[in-house]
Amino acid sequence: MTRTNLLDLSHPQLASLLAELGEPAYRARQVWGWLYKRFALSIDEMTDLPAYLRARLAERAEVRLPAVIRALTSDDSLTRKLLLKLDDGNVIESVLMMYDLTEESRERRTVCVSTQAGCAVGCPFCATGQMGFVRNLTSGEIVAQVLLFARELSSARPGQKQAPAKAAAEGETHLPITNIVFMGMGEPLLNYANLWQAVERLHDPQGFNLGARRMTISTSGIIPGILTLATEKLQVNLAVSLHAPNDKLRNIMVPVNRKYPIADLMKACRSYFEATKRRITFEYVLNDQVNASEELAHELGKLLKGMLCHVNLIPVNPTDATFSRPKRDVVLAFQRIVESYGIATTVRVEKGVEIRAACGQLSAKQAKAS
Repeated sequence: MTRTNLLDLSHPQLASLLAELGEPAYRARQVWGWLYKRFALSIDEMTDLPAYLRARLAERAEVRLPAVIRALTSDDSLTRKLLLKLDDGNVIESVLMMYDLTEESRERRTVCVSTQAGCAVGCPFCATGQMGFVRNLTSGEIVAQVLLFARELSSARPGQKQAPAKAAAEGETHLPITNIVFMGMGEPLLNYANLWQAVERLHDPQGFNLGARRMTISTSGIIPGILTLATEKLQVNLAVSLHAPNDKLRNIMVPVNRKYPIADLMKACRSYFEATKRRITFEYVLNDQVNASEELAHELGKLLKGMLCHVNLIPVNPTDATFSRPKRDVVLAFQRIVESYGIATTVRVEKGVEIRAACGQLSAKQAKAS
């Protein structure tokens, strides 16, 4: 019999499981705390549970996390990428990006999370898109990526002289992750149910307790998902991967545009803003000689003018595809033009290029090797 992965359970489901074992409600709170505050890797680590309960619970359930098969750290030690193997042998990637405190921004520890193995959208400049779709991740497989980094950071922080399991057993808790972006492998809004369960679990004040506004969901433009997201009580941030300001080019850059064209996408984004009053981020990967011209910058500015939005310009990460990164002066010229339409922009800080930190790059390499 396959044991239940505790990370796939909501709090009510966990309480139900423990009730079946004849345990009171507070036991569920104890186990929940071990999973989401102390980052336990096994039921055996939950040492304030009676031995008999740990044994009985282990007969029915386990803490099942992906296996780390490769870990890479950038030269500046601020970016760390994990290649993870799931139970069925599929591989996914997660990235931790660390940003120091500056005059412009606070210190951040951001985890970039995958929601699918592979991706069905098929953007030609994206390594994951070149892999094709394999399957959706479960809610437990999604949250596990965050917990792995949280435990790793918690055990590595300065001044800690004991192993994380021992520290946790003595009641020590710590939340080293400040932000989560669902921007890794896959299209999050095509795995909506499991994605949202993960969001609720990571937000839960009795568990991981990360504020909704510290989480960002990225989409290639899945309109039904955007409209559903607008109705949710938790106000997470929305990022839309635009990459082109017209249908002709976006049909190539983001093939799902053929189903959800730009005019309909902009209408959905405005509906999202009207419902949430939350600013939308538009991601725009700049590919030299493809979508980085001054003419297209003007077109993008006209498309988004008047919207409460922010454009994140991203010089493309090198992949095996036939795209190349534009020169710095081309990027800055594009930025100036978009800003001339009253639109806030940033150029994404490059992190982890030397360790192939863009989503799907390690997985694609692993697939070719196997």
